[in-house]
Amino acid sequence: MTQTSRFPIGLTIATAISLAILCTLGGWQMQRLAWKQDLLTRIAALQGAPATPWMPSSAEFTRVSLTCPGLAKAPFVELYAIREGKAGSRIISACKTPQGSVLVDRGFVPDTISARPPVDAADRTPVAVAGVLRGGDPRSFITPPDRPAERQFFAREVGPIAAALGAANPAPMFLMAETSSNPEWAALEPAPLPAEITNRHLEYALTWFGLAATLACVYAAMLWRRRRD
Repeated sequence: MTQTSRFPIGLTIATAISLAILCTLGGWQMQRLAWKQDLLTRIAALQGAPATPWMPSSAEFTRVSLTCPGLAKAPFVELYAIREGKAGSRIISACKTPQGSVLVDRGFVPDTISARPPVDAADRTPVAVAGVLRGGDPRSFITPPDRPAERQFFAREVGPIAAALGAANPAPMFLMAETSSNPEWAALEPAPLPAEITNRHLEYALTWFGLAATLACVYAAMLWRRRRD
């Protein structure tokens, strides 16, 4: 039997594919690490900052106030979210402004609650809301596809959510409400920022890279043993 015929081609291909997947996951976690470190820096600077009137030029991670006509009964979409270990949905509505519209994340509702806020598009009762401006979250390869027809979303993206709500000229950031649009409904929890944000992306990245290194060592040891035999 020739040396070429003894070379484990199938195993080599499988190993190469596995290494590529593991390294890709490790690189993705490093990207998430940089994003999380920047997020934590911005949150630290935000603590204790007063709310200022919203303007189209307001920057991300600025605490602002805004009056929204009919926000308590406005149409909404649901954004899948996990908060403090509980799965649920964030209720997002559009707030009309003289310059266009702002998407307002009104708060979190856990999956254990089936009820939802009332909807009456004709209601124009003004609701004062204060909160933190935040940009959208990048969609990753593990993000499920949105279901606009069912008003269910899995990625925090201004364009698709604004389109589903019919919001014209939306601002590029979400207003994460710190005050409730429906104080009479306790199930809606204004949740602009989690109380504690973990940052274990470096640990995850090292795990994926470690698995890749282990796989490479096992494969090299197997080739060495076959060559010796």
